[in-house]
Amino acid sequence: MPRPIEALIHADALAHNLQRAREHAPDSRVWAVVKADAYGHGIERAFAGLRRADGFALLDLDEAQRLRALDWRGPVLLLEGVFEPRDLEVCSRLHLWHVVHRDAQVDWLAAHKTHAPHRVFLKMNSGMNRLGFAPDALRAAWTRLAALPQVGEVSLMTHFSDADGARGIAHQMAAFDAATRDLPGERCLANSAAVLRHARERGVAADWVRAGILCYGSAPDFPVHDIAHWDLRPTMTLRSKLIAVQRLQPGDTVGYGSSFVADAPTSIGIVACGYADGYPRHAGTGTPVLVDGVRTRTVGRVSMDMLAVDLTPVDAGPGSEVTLWGEGPRGSRLPIDDVAHAAGTIGYELMCALAPRVPARLAD
Repeated sequence: MPRPIEALIHADALAHNLQRAREHAPDSRVWAVVKADAYGHGIERAFAGLRRADGFALLDLDEAQRLRALDWRGPVLLLEGVFEPRDLEVCSRLHLWHVVHRDAQVDWLAAHKTHAPHRVFLKMNSGMNRLGFAPDALRAAWTRLAALPQVGEVSLMTHFSDADGARGIAHQMAAFDAATRDLPGERCLANSAAVLRHARERGVAADWVRAGILCYGSAPDFPVHDIAHWDLRPTMTLRSKLIAVQRLQPGDTVGYGSSFVADAPTSIGIVACGYADGYPRHAGTGTPVLVDGVRTRTVGRVSMDMLAVDLTPVDAGPGSEVTLWGEGPRGSRLPIDDVAHAAGTIGYELMCALAPRVPARLAD
């Protein structure tokens, strides 16, 4: 019998969340962002729920090839562009669109031999300070690209650093508008947080929006808002079972380092899940978990293959279902953001960290 841990991917939830992006930006086309193997969901599994997107955005040529193998013939955008000149040959062969964010990428295009012109997205650094041309260098880059026979169309894009917080996006919108004024081409600005929080503001939704984390059932501005507020649904369930029960007396300890000490008679369940499965080791006592659909907490340190949960609220034993995050039995639910917040991280990290040894499949 295999170890009881598994991950379920909910295609219906992915489709629902994608539709929520459309409802927030009804006049825009939607990129479904599937980088990092669809945020840990698996591109092939996620495709079942995201296939009604207008395009897919990702990083790796291998992932682009996998999308084409699924018979996707629509737009595919490389969000970091190409990493070396020969990547342009793959872009030509697979008909990939790609971001241009530095001069070297323009140089490579100028030297590239292709029969079909490339569609490129010229990226401006409007304040995120990761990728992109500075505002005073953007127009020169656009002029170079527009003059190349290897380039058929130039779109414009940027990325917001504070769409999920109090600072907002006004300062970056102003910088982008000033630098791109009178330049032709489609625009792509809004990430998940901007789609949910700012898409109704002038110019934010633009021609394309990038639906990333919102597609996967995590609120980009948690804990200010949760997924219920945005009407998003969990798309990944990580579940396992209890494999043992221990009865503790006052003073008994749990796990490495004896970080949990019982102050009363307590029953704890041992779950077949640990940090080698992708569950965060830094999730301390009190991290929420469902046992047979009842919310309880972890106790002690997470081990490589096991963790312990408090059985005080629930009558459970070996074989009882444990929901680490996602959809539980009988309509119960544990949003991934609740777990991530208790562990001092974000939902993105948990879903992307799902270990290869965890069997994953589409939910029935």
